[in-house]
Amino acid sequence: MRLTILGGGGFRVPLVYGALLADRAEGRVTHVVLHDVDAGRLRAVSRVLAEQAADVPEPVEVSTSTDLDAALRGADFVFSAIRVGGLEGRANDERVALAEGVLGQETVGAGGIAYGLRTVPVADDIARRVARLAPDAWVINFTNPAGLVTEAMSRHLGDRVIGICDSPVGLGRRIARVLGARPDEAWIDYVGLNHLGWVRGLRVAGEDRLPRLLADPALLGSFEEGRLFGADWLRSLGAIPNEYLHYYYFNREAVRAYQQAARTRGAFLRDQQESFYAGTADPDVSALELWNRTRAEREATYMSENREAAGAGEREADDLSGGYEKVALALMRAVARDERTTLILNVRNRGTLAPLDEDAVIEVPCLVDANGAHPVSVDPLPGHAVGLVSAVKAVEREVLAAARSGSRATAVKAFALHPLVDSVSVARRLVDGYTAVHPGLSYLD
Repeated sequence: MRLTILGGGGFRVPLVYGALLADRAEGRVTHVVLHDVDAGRLRAVSRVLAEQAADVPEPVEVSTSTDLDAALRGADFVFSAIRVGGLEGRANDERVALAEGVLGQETVGAGGIAYGLRTVPVADDIARRVARLAPDAWVINFTNPAGLVTEAMSRHLGDRVIGICDSPVGLGRRIARVLGARPDEAWIDYVGLNHLGWVRGLRVAGEDRLPRLLADPALLGSFEEGRLFGADWLRSLGAIPNEYLHYYYFNREAVRAYQQAARTRGAFLRDQQESFYAGTADPDVSALELWNRTRAEREATYMSENREAAGAGEREADDLSGGYEKVALALMRAVARDERTTLILNVRNRGTLAPLDEDAVIEVPCLVDANGAHPVSVDPLPGHAVGLVSAVKAVEREVLAAARSGSRATAVKAFALHPLVDSVSVARRLVDGYTAVHPGLSYLD
């Protein structure tokens, strides 16, 4: 089976390859093609992968290409993990937003809109090429904003594109651990959009154990989301939010923390990864050891500003291992081998959530088999979530419309309608600021 990874020079690619090597006993993937527009990054990541495979008998073959069409031909699966504008673009997204006093995070608020406006035209082009060159391939989208980009690609690929995120998996794992349950034996009642969802129940053998968690302040304070949001607020919600909802529920505190930080998250990652890629050019340096050290620092500092603002402390050791690559491989196995499983994924709504239309991409538990991912019928959204989900989906639709029409007025509308942008005047200045720093937004007129 042939797997093509778009963004193959990306920092997290070794996570996927490491998981493939661990899974090689059943011979599922025989060839990985790494595609990237940056040949230097491809060389660096290839060095890491070669060290990962050094002691593995008959490892998964790896090749690289800067030719997108060549990389797509013959693919059975395509992992799309691109970053349009690179980490410099992310840093600019954050800087422009924070200067206006609004959030610049890459998937939430103004930063997410800017990133989406840059990414959708490229994602559209990729999807059209996949449809033409590898029409039987399944596309697994890692690219953020994951729900928005998956919806964009679904216009061309239908249900053959599926978005993934490790946030719901990590949240479910933490809740199960606190309740003394095995995550693989628990049904996670999770519903929402990407980075905008809630766990409403955790059932083991038919029993919902979440009420016990919500009733116990000590248990709530024993895991990351409990410390991040506070026991009183979680009990008020009657649910456990995805960590990214901290940007909504505690927006002022989050913006202030990011404004006071020495560097934005994007600037930190840009500088960190520049050092990593430069370091791999030294043939006497172990690229794998350098990658491991860099990754450990990256994971430990994830959402550090939010945790500091909430007094939530350091991340748990068990939460530093990532997990999105495991979700991707589980999804790929289920489709390729009809190994039926249940995963929380980003898929088209198909009537699952009543406030949204059929084609809206949502994030819910799905049954996965050889025919793809099928959203499981869920209870209606709680009242407090209906307005927020509907508002953010409306913003995503305006981003798609602006990216496809090139309309500056529609781009302003997308920013202005977002719950975390508090003025049309601010929205106009954001569009001016982003078009000034991003050549990729020159299409807006």
